[in-house]
Amino acid sequence: MDNLVDRVSKNGYLLLNVGPKPDGTIPDEAKERLLGLGKWLDTNGEAIYGTTPWFIAGEGPTQLEKNGPFNENNELRYTAQDIRFTAKDNILYATALDWPGEKILIKSLVAKGRTWTGLYPSEIASISMLGDGNELKWEMTKEGLIVETPRVKPCDYAFAFKIVRKAPF
Repeated sequence: MDNLVDRVSKNGYLLLNVGPKPDGTIPDEAKERLLGLGKWLDTNGEAIYGTTPWFIAGEGPTQLEKNGPFNENNELRYTAQDIRFTAKDNILYATALDWPGEKILIKSLVAKGRTWTGLYPSEIASISMLGDGNELKWEMTKEGLIVETPRVKPCDYAFAFKIVRKAPF
């Protein structure tokens, strides 16, 4: 799921290569992965389908060791500080690529220098996590947007926060 979220946040796509066996059946391992992807999209697809990139693709410490083509061998281990952004209408989705614990700090949503990628506290109508749906407590600080997470994880991978903005956005 992390690779899907990362690529969509950069206006890219994820190519799935599922080759059937000689008898035309799909291998069990591929079935499990496809069903897992479908289950994740049932919960978090709103942060993927019909979205566009945000001003920035994301934030976080994890970087590719090798850029350009043929970088598939990079073993990326994303952390909870690795967050990817997508947007649709008046909604900003911030997807943490690992479980952030009790709170998440989204640093990119405050003004820094001349580049504005942030949100004003007065423009945030509500914040929830896809799959949970309950409104979450949040606070804008000089370090960034701090959001309390739900007590129970709504899925196993990549956790999408839905930040609803007031008009005009």
